[in-house]
Amino acid sequence: MDRALIPHGPSDRTDLTAFLERAKRVDDSGVLRAQQRPDGRVGLWIRTGFDILATRSVFGTVSPTDVICDIAAMSSSVGGDGPVAVGFALPGAWQGALPPADGFEHLDDVPARELIALSRKGVDVARTESGALGPASSLLDQPVLEVTGHRADAGPTAEVAKVSEVAKVSMRAVFALTAMGFVRDAAGHEVTEDSPLDRIAADEPVRVRISSSWVRVDARFGSVYQRRSVLNLGVL
Repeated sequence: MDRALIPHGPSDRTDLTAFLERAKRVDDSGVLRAQQRPDGRVGLWIRTGFDILATRSVFGTVSPTDVICDIAAMSSSVGGDGPVAVGFALPGAWQGALPPADGFEHLDDVPARELIALSRKGVDVARTESGALGPASSLLDQPVLEVTGHRADAGPTAEVAKVSEVAKVSMRAVFALTAMGFVRDAAGHEVTEDSPLDRIAADEPVRVRISSSWVRVDARFGSVYQRRSVLNLGVL
């Protein structure tokens, strides 16, 4: 099969299946972008709307090495043990470049429990304030988490100064992270809206990183990206 994704093993196929199922919940475009990485993994990307991208990776190979996939075609063939069909060519179905693989600076870690709690509060507000078209954009775009970190910056006199960076993470990014199941409990189970927060390990981190153009929020089982201009990051 010329156009296909081949997971390395059963666990990778299971991870791919879970990613596809969640992608169908949060992305109505029906397309997924898969890229072969130098480390032997395939990066899986979907668009969850309003400049939020969600991604995780599995060990395997994909051909072509950067391909726009049909989620329905993949879902129908992922259940076997052979190559996973990526569907017909979909030129133009994905607009824009993906975030870079490197160049991100780590700001700080946030407890995963805190992210889940924020998501649940947002869901409660959305239920009471949503209109006929769903949650208001003002709710989704609202910054709900501010993360501050420092980086070393060499000045003109060769002295190294600490420059503060502030990331304001929106509710939209929090929703995307939790809807994709990227945060799990201590036993590795999916966290639902009814899962007790204390089942998530107290020291389970969610890592916030930034580049010149993107904010990246990393959980153990995947990441979400939002454009830096949307999140109104500033350098202090």
